[in-house]
Amino acid sequence: MGITLRRFLGVQPSKALLLLPFLLTFVLVGSQGEGNAMDNVATERMAEESHRQDSANLLIFIMLLTLTILTIWLFKHRRFRFLHETGLAMIYGLLVGVILRFGVHVPQSMSDLVLSCAVNASPATLLVNVSGRFYEYTLKGEVSRSKGHQVQDDEMLRKVTFDPEVFFNILLPPIIFHAGYSLKRRHFFRNIGSILAYAFMGTVISCFVIGLIMYGFVSFMKVVGQLGGDFYFTDCLFFGAIVSATDPVTVLAIFNELKVDVDLYALLFGESVLNDAVAIVLSSSIVAYQPAGDNSHSFEAMAMLKSFGIFLGVFSGSFALGVATGVMTALVTKFTKLRDFPLLETALFFLMSWSTFLLAEACGFTGVVAVLFCGITQAHYTYNNLSPESQDRTKQLFELLNFLAENFIFSYMGLTLFSFQSHVFNPLFIIGAFVAVFLGRAANIYPLSFLLNLGRKNKIGSNFQHVMMFAGLRGAMTFALSIRDTATYARQMMFSTTLLIVFFTVWICGGGTMPMLSFMSILVGVDSDQENSSSAVLDGSQRRNTKHESAWPFRIWYNFDHNYLKPLLTHSGPPLTATLPACCGPLARCLTSPQAYENEGQLHDDDSDFILNDANVSSMYADVTVSTDASGSRTINRKHSSTASTGGDDGLDHELALAEHEVAIRGTRLVLPMDDPVELPTTVTLPPPPSPPRSDPRRHRL
Repeated sequence: MGITLRRFLGVQPSKALLLLPFLLTFVLVGSQGEGNAMDNVATERMAEESHRQDSANLLIFIMLLTLTILTIWLFKHRRFRFLHETGLAMIYGLLVGVILRFGVHVPQSMSDLVLSCAVNASPATLLVNVSGRFYEYTLKGEVSRSKGHQVQDDEMLRKVTFDPEVFFNILLPPIIFHAGYSLKRRHFFRNIGSILAYAFMGTVISCFVIGLIMYGFVSFMKVVGQLGGDFYFTDCLFFGAIVSATDPVTVLAIFNELKVDVDLYALLFGESVLNDAVAIVLSSSIVAYQPAGDNSHSFEAMAMLKSFGIFLGVFSGSFALGVATGVMTALVTKFTKLRDFPLLETALFFLMSWSTFLLAEACGFTGVVAVLFCGITQAHYTYNNLSPESQDRTKQLFELLNFLAENFIFSYMGLTLFSFQSHVFNPLFIIGAFVAVFLGRAANIYPLSFLLNLGRKNKIGSNFQHVMMFAGLRGAMTFALSIRDTATYARQMMFSTTLLIVFFTVWICGGGTMPMLSFMSILVGVDSDQENSSSAVLDGSQRRNTKHESAWPFRIWYNFDHNYLKPLLTHSGPPLTATLPACCGPLARCLTSPQAYENEGQLHDDDSDFILNDANVSSMYADVTVSTDASGSRTINRKHSSTASTGGDDGLDHELALAEHEVAIRGTRLVLPMDDPVELPTTVTLPPPPSPPRSDPRRHRL
């Protein structure tokens, strides 16, 4: 031993014995370092493999969207309208789901260990002590209920299953914002009373009708022993709320392509836009229902009133937050020179609009409501402040995002039918759901239409009601609400049934839109601009009736908005120096931009048709009347501002009477250029006695 130590260490044996502990420590540390290095290499390999698999999964969805776009082009080229792109995306998603579920199998990894421990709950985070080193594991969900199931296959299917928050924070905001930003405000506000009735009262009625019917089916399932878990009345109401959110994207696309009657389009589109917001707030209020006592599912009046208060508070708070963000963006774009830099202007507009959703969710409100009304506010005010380049960019940007997000969601629906691990398909519950959805939609449309027709001059015909009943499709919002929580047996059964409802309504109801329009004799080929121009031949009494058909609160709102809010937030409208009192002169001059004086005598108020219904030859600003003569030259006549600034009907009657006088004298009507640059402005010549309106030659039946 002494010889060996002297030979290798070059020291005396006594000294070598003193160095022996340090030598052993060095050997142990070296071996531990080699083990750590091997662990790091293995971890890097796993991370690289996971990255490659995630890229392949995203590539699957990109290929789905690419295939969908190419097939859409083929359908449009062949004029095939029986299947919309959303239904097509679902079919492709189903095919990919079948392949991933049954055609792809991942070999079992030898490094996977299955250990058993007596734990009654499933902790979200698990710390495991392996030889003194602690490792953190995160709960992904239940792998399988059967012991023989392949864990690796479940892992592969989980890879193509997205976190529900991805839908709410990334995919839903552009869809909802685009609905508000592209809203045709003229026809929307012309039917605002009916739209609000269908969206608010109709959604609540549908929710409770569906909830009561489903509670009856669930009670029957308990009696016959077909229910495998707890299912309470609040769960039935929650199911009624999420399936009451309509998304007739297929029907509306066909309506827009065929130019269906604008009032029918406005009623259906307006209801679908608002009832999504109502449905999500209503579902949140039902979840917040907490009666006192041990039984959290018993009926209690105070708890119900509290939930109703939560509904009003969340909806009004979200509404205020969305409008405030839109107003803030309008002020920033008005009082800065961002329009000189269109790229920065577009980026700010995009970020402010998207942050509305996240801000509302972070504050405990509903982002869907906030971003919807933010889009309407941005279109009404901020859009007027943007440069022409930014106006085109924002329209195209959100239209593109809406198209991609919507088709992505529908293709993911088809994939989820096979990739979701905890489906619960109950035949009795599915049959009851279809019956309840049909009866709930009928209870929404027909009684409310009857009540609304009592006060409407332009009646909602029975054929319109049947089409609205048929067009109550379910889509992205229903799917997003149902997939957000699938932890319990009841929520899993709701989600599986909701998928089938969406498939049926999109394929059957969406595909049957053309035969339904033909069967109900709905007019198509109706140009909204041509319809508005034909109203110029109405006589004086009919013209006043047209004015009275618009809701009186919005006639008052129009005057206030036109004289004060539009000049404050945009460069359009009359200058504040002409509408505010003289004592507010310094403030008015400070808040009025130089562009407002330049635009003072120009005709570009898009909302004048809320009251004037686009049937007048003059557009009244506070102190400016712009008219035209037979030669097409424009005349600007200034008058006192009190007539236009008054909010009563006398000022409107005077304005309409002045328009009729100009029509009778000049015999021509000013028609603004339409969006299509190919069509020329239309001139309507009137004989000395006004003649009744003629039938529109552009209208025809299917």
